[in-house]
Amino acid sequence: MNLCDIRTIKDTMAMFGLTFRKEFGQNFLTDREVVAEIAESCGGPNTKTVLEIGAGCGSLTHELALIYENVVALEIDRGLIPLLKYTLGEHRNIKVINADVMKTDIPELLGDAFEKGGVSVCANLPYYITTPILLELLDSRLPFDSITVMIQSEVADRLCALPGTPNYGSVTAYLNYFGTCRKLMKVPAGKFLPPPKVDSAVVRIDLYRDRPCKPTDEKIFFRTMRAAFEQRRKTLPNALSAGFGEISKAEITDAILSCGFDANIRGERLSVSEFCTLSDKLYELIKSK
Repeated sequence: MNLCDIRTIKDTMAMFGLTFRKEFGQNFLTDREVVAEIAESCGGPNTKTVLEIGAGCGSLTHELALIYENVVALEIDRGLIPLLKYTLGEHRNIKVINADVMKTDIPELLGDAFEKGGVSVCANLPYYITTPILLELLDSRLPFDSITVMIQSEVADRLCALPGTPNYGSVTAYLNYFGTCRKLMKVPAGKFLPPPKVDSAVVRIDLYRDRPCKPTDEKIFFRTMRAAFEQRRKTLPNALSAGFGEISKAEITDAILSCGFDANIRGERLSVSEFCTLSDKLYELIKSK
């Protein structure tokens, strides 16, 4: 069964009395080569298990099952579960679960999968919930090898942006604390059924096993980044003054200068390692109070 064929998708959906549900961001890929490339790219030599978020009609799930030992597929739409059992019935290494990833205990779900080999995430994420899901996965601190996601093209540009560029923002910096992000491919809207209004892109986030940036106090580190980007058009001394009321602006300016930065620099120009250095200076100031 070609689960990327438009007629097959429509006929199978009709067989189970289903329609595409906009609230779940259901846009199914219709290019088998793209699906195969995503499946091939999402893992590594140590990957044994793939957690798929949003199985849809099972096209990507099928390809994943051909490559990896185990696939755990989450699908929020209860109506698609019988369809997935039908389209994926030939595979014995797939576990399909009707669940919302934002409400799922992932450590319990994956059990001892991390002990048996590498675990990667692969997902075609609804545009409206892309960032919350990514943050949830990062905040879990689980030892995923990588997270490969299909997302809106503009969001992909932000996730992969470099410091000092227009697309670089708080989410970019936060992600870079946990790993490195690269764009794998762009996928035009016409390769989906139904086609979305914008193009998509696939990005892969390779997570650090040992993070190169290790702030003295992680809470102060995240607080520094948050303050810098909440008022990103202001210079760093002004932005940080609003976020650190317990430190004077003069002290903040001195801390910025001691890091080798210009006093008029904006937070959007700092890399994660530079935020780390600055947050350590601010930590010392707060500790001395």
